[in-house]
Amino acid sequence: MRAIPPIYTQTSDFRHYSRRGRGLTMLLSCRAIVARILSVWRNFPMTNDAKWVYLFSELDQAEAHVGGVWDKVRGLLGGKGANLAEMTRIGVPVPPGFTVSTEACNAYLAAGGQFPSGMWEQELAALAKIEEMTGKKLGDPAHPLLVSCRSGAKFSMPGMMDTVLNIGLNDDTAQGMIVGVGTPTYPGDARFVYDSYRRLVQMFGSVVMGVADEPFEDVLTSFRISRGVSNDADLSADDLRSVMTEFKAIVKQETGRDFPGDPLEQLKLATEAVFGSWNGKRAIDYRNAAKIPHDLGTAVNIVTMVFGNMGADSATGVAAPVLARRVEQ
Repeated sequence: MRAIPPIYTQTSDFRHYSRRGRGLTMLLSCRAIVARILSVWRNFPMTNDAKWVYLFSELDQAEAHVGGVWDKVRGLLGGKGANLAEMTRIGVPVPPGFTVSTEACNAYLAAGGQFPSGMWEQELAALAKIEEMTGKKLGDPAHPLLVSCRSGAKFSMPGMMDTVLNIGLNDDTAQGMIVGVGTPTYPGDARFVYDSYRRLVQMFGSVVMGVADEPFEDVLTSFRISRGVSNDADLSADDLRSVMTEFKAIVKQETGRDFPGDPLEQLKLATEAVFGSWNGKRAIDYRNAAKIPHDLGTAVNIVTMVFGNMGADSATGVAAPVLARRVEQ
């Protein structure tokens, strides 16, 4: 049985009917409506066998699903997900991860904010594969897995949609990372752990729970002033633990809810937030300006965390190709 396709979600295709005088004024012809219904219906995945989630190692399955056309692979996995999968295939050391497809996003939005049937179960199965590959487990204090949850549409929309980092941190996993691990991945550095934890609470509070950034920034500013430093990197582990505690209090005060300590709840809510950010004002305005279609949806990329805040010898950033240009003499 087919799932209900997102036929009536695009206001550019359909308009409301209004009763004027003797009848209804239709702004689109019946023929156009029927054609649109048939087009969407044919291309919408089947409920019983739909694949919503693709490991980075499953690029061949994504290609088969869309007929092997790379442009359609980008439409399914988003540009980021497609490129991560391609780099995985050619042997580039990509952190283990998976992509929840744009089809899942469109189905979620069409259903009024409900995951399509089987999607969350597929996401949990993919997570289990990452845990097996890394030897870590989400929520395990002894060997905690931390992941990022990032958007990724077919066309680049930098800064327009949402990201949540360090998913999997809670009081237990933070303590485990400090005193129980001491591996090259988690070197037992309390400052690094509490810095990562406060970043998660701030980002999750803002992106997922709708808390404004200003209260968080006010806390950081107050700590910097009281310690006589100008950079967050100069705050101590104890400072950052206190910052994290105050951040949690802000979330509680602003939303009436506690910051979720269950890593699976963190992952689920973050996935929903990224889906929802496709229809955020920034994203819509950007697509209007860039003439990007509004019905593409965004994929969600869940990737094992790689850290840029572990000390002076670690960093993160964006790699961009440098094109050589010959200067004519």
